[in-house]
Amino acid sequence: MIILAIDFDIMKLIRYILFPFVPIYYFVTWLRNKLYDLGWKSSTAYDIPIICVGNLSVGGTGKTPTIEYLIRMLSQNYNVAILSRGYKRKSSGFIIADEHATAASIGDEPFQFYTKFKDIIVAVDVDRRQGISKLLKQKQPDIILLDDAFQHRKVKAGFNILLTAHGNLYVDDFVLPTGNLREPKSGAKRADVIVVTKCPETMSKSEKVSIINRLKPLPNQEVFFSSIHYSEKVWKGNQSNVLSELIKQEFTLVTGIANPKPLVDFLKSKDLQFEHLKFKDHHNFTGEDISKLKTKKIILTTEKDYVRLLPYFKDESELYYLPIEFIIDPIDLFEKSINSFLKL
Repeated sequence: MIILAIDFDIMKLIRYILFPFVPIYYFVTWLRNKLYDLGWKSSTAYDIPIICVGNLSVGGTGKTPTIEYLIRMLSQNYNVAILSRGYKRKSSGFIIADEHATAASIGDEPFQFYTKFKDIIVAVDVDRRQGISKLLKQKQPDIILLDDAFQHRKVKAGFNILLTAHGNLYVDDFVLPTGNLREPKSGAKRADVIVVTKCPETMSKSEKVSIINRLKPLPNQEVFFSSIHYSEKVWKGNQSNVLSELIKQEFTLVTGIANPKPLVDFLKSKDLQFEHLKFKDHHNFTGEDISKLKTKKIILTTEKDYVRLLPYFKDESELYYLPIEFIIDPIDLFEKSINSFLKL
């Protein structure tokens, strides 16, 4: 843990040293957006409804639970397809997930969608325009959800959902390399709705008003607030155990996500004692990592990490994941905004 702290301090120092490059990055990304805004760089629009879920910052804003919420909402009445780039997959080109798909072939988050929702289409392609074209030819979906494509301006999505994490709002950040923003804050104007994610469940109305005032949404933009509710059960395949049972046992928490702090805080609030092995977001587990993890009696992990770790574990260890539930407020207005777009 001391080594991790030192590494964090070194990275923080490097980011401060690189501050002179912030204006350069700012100008390049601002100019790129301006060229698209003026029509000097082309964006392709489509007749099919396309909903983009993304953010201004790098990682950790809750895209996966947001997309899963949209899947549950829309798949009852529409043939839904998800198109992702498949970050850190060990393949290339356009792939539609099938029974041969793995986290390695399509990426951990798309594989999670595929294993969890059997009635939707999951596809990956770095080139979103090519991916959309092939989806329309091969699968004819009613709706396409673009995962993490807010900066992919070659595609003109019909509806843009911008996510920003509570406690780390984009209005309080800098662009890379010193900050975490992929583009200037002005990019938020492209959003149709802004969702403040990872909010405390007991968030007051006055705090919500304060955040809205800081975000300064445009007149046409709605602001919503979402929170994550952790399950009281842990799952291993189709088997579940009550989370409180872990209070009687020693276990290891394994995370390969951008911000594991909310999960760690939740488990500590349950008076659970555990060892935490923290890896980078989308970490590719090595043979050495797996050998170390197999020495652990019980492993608890996130759903995203579970689909990546499962192929390596049979009977050697108890591997569980803790599901999460996405809650958004006000839910009726959020769903109304989505449905209003779909009826256009």
